[in-house]
Amino acid sequence: MKASENLSASSRQLMTELQSAGLRLVDPRAGASSRRGGAGPSDHKAVTVDGVTIMVPVHTSTAWNSPFIASQPDAHGTSALMRGTIPIANISFPKAPRFYGMQTLDGVPYSHIATLHSADVLATTVLQTCIRYESRRKSCKFCAIGQSLAAGRTIARKTPEQLAEVARAAVLLDGVKHMVLTTGTPPTPDRGAQILCDSAFAIKAAVDLPIQAQCEPPDDDRWFERMKASGIDTLGMHLEVVTPALRERIMPGKASVPLARYMEAFRAAVAVFGRAQVSTYILAGLGDSAEAIVDIARELIGIGVYPFVVPFVPISGTPLEDHPAPTPEFMRSVLAPIGAMLAQAGMRSADIKAGCGKCGACSSLSSYEV
Repeated sequence: MKASENLSASSRQLMTELQSAGLRLVDPRAGASSRRGGAGPSDHKAVTVDGVTIMVPVHTSTAWNSPFIASQPDAHGTSALMRGTIPIANISFPKAPRFYGMQTLDGVPYSHIATLHSADVLATTVLQTCIRYESRRKSCKFCAIGQSLAAGRTIARKTPEQLAEVARAAVLLDGVKHMVLTTGTPPTPDRGAQILCDSAFAIKAAVDLPIQAQCEPPDDDRWFERMKASGIDTLGMHLEVVTPALRERIMPGKASVPLARYMEAFRAAVAVFGRAQVSTYILAGLGDSAEAIVDIARELIGIGVYPFVVPFVPISGTPLEDHPAPTPEFMRSVLAPIGAMLAQAGMRSADIKAGCGKCGACSSLSSYEV
């Protein structure tokens, strides 16, 4: 059982509110460095609340106006969480990992190859370029995959050898428990599956570390068998938005892969990886109604796919940087019924072998699995 499943109702509510409203920091240097730009969720900082580490927005316009403030950490690394001027809880920040102080023989910092998410998850974007991102007419309007590359905080392509080297160090030095490999979509029919296979094979040869791979559905379902054989333990194929018209408006390039193809790919992938070992990201707050999100989550759970529903974070520098984050009330209206459905189906996040659903730090969903 995960610690998040034992949370009190007040702690669960506080986490949901923090992830919607964000957090202002008196000392931005506290704990591990926050993450700006890049693929996937960004502009967050890892924060530990009531023994559970979550990712909280700190660099967004919403966070700058948040009612929540973290005070200067004391000598033990504990900060008072304030709502306005009223202390409401004690929080802490995971420390910077030791592997960040290392670099490859050719001088590439390990932190440019993979980063620590939450307290014990290693994550990387193997290919930091994407055919969807090359044209703003086709790109996902919430995505910042090019930002960290342009800022020099990462490299465009991580080789299998580099990933294996960093993964081994992260396990030995910092006790990393599992790893996420995501990728920008290359101009190939496999949509990155081959790159992920090569990376996972090298990592598993170097260290025994559960791996989740994430990509768009490949053109051929036989890729799922190949991915499993390469050492990938769980698979993520992310819908992000679930209403067809909204998908075409917010992510026109990715919407060229229809929902029907995703559902077909989900069924094929579950047959290979097993129930709850295939997941999908859904970004709540971009315009999908609560009913639409809950309905598709019910369908996904029926297939055996874990619907990892997270609050949308408006990332600076993207077309949606001024789009409002979802309210805590909206998030609760989505997470509570989905959490109950997951529990009833026996698909708890704690049973996932690796990946975002298992980590759970970007959403309070797992605390609703009661």
